Amino acid sequence: MGQGAQLVAVPVERVPEEFFRLRSGLAGAVMQKFVTYRIRLAVVGDISRHVAGSTALRDFVHETNQGGHIWFLADDARLREKLSE
Repeated sequence: MGQGAQLVAVPVERVPEEFFRLRSGLAGAVMQKFVTYRIRLAVVGDISRHVAGSTALRDFVHETNQGGHIWFLADDARLREKLSE
C-alpha cells in the first residue's frame, strides 16, 4: 500500500485453484479487498480450462472484464492494451 501501486498483475500460475471455484468465496473476498482499496487487479494468463468447466465463471469473467477494477487477461500484451484504453 505504501508504494503507491495502482495495479497488481498476478500470473495465473500463482492463483490457487480454489479462486476459480466461485462457490468457495475466495475470488469474491480477494476482489473486494482490491476494490475497497481502489487498486486494480489483473489476473494474467490462460484461464480457458477454468472457464470451460463453469458457465458461471465464464459469465463472471466476462462481466468483470467490462469494468475498470478487475480483469482476467490472456497475456501481458493484452494487459498493456487494456491499460492504454
